[in-house]
Amino acid sequence: MLDSLGHRRVAVLDGGLTAWVAAGFELTTSIPALPPARLELAGAWTRVIDRDQLRARLGEVVLLDARAVPRYRGEVEPVDPVAGHIPTARSAPTDGNLRPDGRFLPPAELRARFAALGAGAGGGDPAGAARQPVVTSCGSGTSACHHALAMRLAALPDPILYPGSWSDWSTAGYPVATGPEPGDPSPG
Repeated sequence: MLDSLGHRRVAVLDGGLTAWVAAGFELTTSIPALPPARLELAGAWTRVIDRDQLRARLGEVVLLDARAVPRYRGEVEPVDPVAGHIPTARSAPTDGNLRPDGRFLPPAELRARFAALGAGAGGGDPAGAARQPVVTSCGSGTSACHHALAMRLAALPDPILYPGSWSDWSTAGYPVATGPEPGDPSPG
C-alpha cells in the first residue's frame, strides 16, 4: 500500500519477529533518535474498489476472501453483525501463503496456489486468454494486503484491494453467502 502511494523504499520482514530472532538478531525496547525526514505521498491509493463498485462487478472479478475458513463459511463471526461471505468470494485464508515457519512460500508455490484459486496469471484460464481482475478482501482490509504481497512475490499482477472488506459489506444490507461454496452473484 505504501508503494501505491509513492513510497518506493518498502520492505517486509519475511517471517516477522520470529524469523528476526531465529536469525540471531536482538530485540530492544530502546527508541532510536533519528533526524527528521520528509515523506511525500500521493493523495489516494490506486488499485482499490469500494462496496458499490464491487457489487456491480460480482462474477466479473476473482474475489479472494483472506479470512479463516470458519468465518468465510459463516460458522463464527467475532466482529461483524452478520456472518458469511460476499457472494462469489473464494475462500483463500492467508495462512495458505506461508510455510510452517511463518515465511512466505516460494514464488512457484504461491503462483500455483493462486492459479488454483482462479487468480493466476490467466485468472482461472490456463491459457491466460481471458484474465479476470483479482480483488482481495478479508474482515477489515488488513489481511487482504497479505494476498497482495504474496501475489507480488509470485510475480503475478497486483490485485485490487477492497479496503472495507467484510466489515463494510456486512453492514450495508447487501446479499450474503454462507457455507463452503462461493455462491452466485445475487440480484438487486
